[in-house]
Amino acid sequence: MNISRKLSGTGSLLMLLSLPSLAQVVVYSPANGSQVQSPFTLSASANRCSFESVAEMGYSLDSSPDLTRTSGASIDATLAVSAGAHTINVLAWGDYGSICVTTVSVTVALSSTGGGGGGGGGGSGGGSGPVPSNAISVSGLQTLGNWKAIHDTGGKGNAKGWTAIVSSPSLSGSAREFATSFKSDGDERYSVGFADDQTSTNFFYDGWVYIAGPSADVGNLEMDLNQTMANGQTVTFGVQCDGWFGTWDYALNRGTPRHEKDAWAHTRSTCNPRSWSTDTWHHVQISYCRDDIGNVTYNSVWLDGVEQGLNATVPSATILGWGPPLVTNFQVDGFHGSGSSTVYLDNLVIYRW
Repeated sequence: MNISRKLSGTGSLLMLLSLPSLAQVVVYSPANGSQVQSPFTLSASANRCSFESVAEMGYSLDSSPDLTRTSGASIDATLAVSAGAHTINVLAWGDYGSICVTTVSVTVALSSTGGGGGGGGGGSGGGSGPVPSNAISVSGLQTLGNWKAIHDTGGKGNAKGWTAIVSSPSLSGSAREFATSFKSDGDERYSVGFADDQTSTNFFYDGWVYIAGPSADVGNLEMDLNQTMANGQTVTFGVQCDGWFGTWDYALNRGTPRHEKDAWAHTRSTCNPRSWSTDTWHHVQISYCRDDIGNVTYNSVWLDGVEQGLNATVPSATILGWGPPLVTNFQVDGFHGSGSSTVYLDNLVIYRW
């Protein structure tokens, strides 16, 4: 049984990692310097540590103070890690307190399912295809300190929410918790601005979502991106897992940029957040792009590596008078009357090009 323990501070972990290794911890997978796709398997063992029998083993990621420990002299674990360069620290504890450490460096590539085809929306939009190597990415978006919570007055009922960084449950050691209470199916929108970019036309959303059980009060999970173009109009890239209709939905403007009529359209692709396994992490990836006048092409969505097509091109530009920052929203909607829910978001990366 794995037991997660948090050290008193990063200094304790750094002290452990500074200890000399006697190469008694053998990491079979992944290989040092290799490129892997998330999630990947960590396999290691240690027969001895400084001439002592091994009582426990464990691992941590990069400089995180969180250690996952397991009894015995071997580890076989599945790690879900954001794209980029990472260091995996594998440790063994002897029965009399000796500590041995081996580190391996890996580069986590975007999953081969990430990126999607799909028809173009004209202009500079078009199908995104796999995320190109020159794409700009901002990772760890859930850790930014300027997240805000507000009731979505365009939705139903009333709601209030609270958000903070937590170390457990977490994949990275720093997940964001969204605690929401609602009345009359109310909606709470959490949002953060993270970059100024008016020119990118292709985007790829990549994050991990954890719904704490029970999930009976979760109506929809909405994951959006807002971009203000050079002409001052704001484009909404909106996708939600709709627990009312059991579908993946996309956002559009049925009116004009000046007189908008925001709406959701249902697809034939199925999704219901209440059918997701609770108390476990789920991988959500979304591919979309736009043209020069704000028509959005929704390509595909992936849930735990399974692709479903959205395959729609719709108008989505609105004159809102907003500034240039890109904004991502994470909205939790209530279901059937009043209630509460707790949802977590981790390893959120948004790619753009």
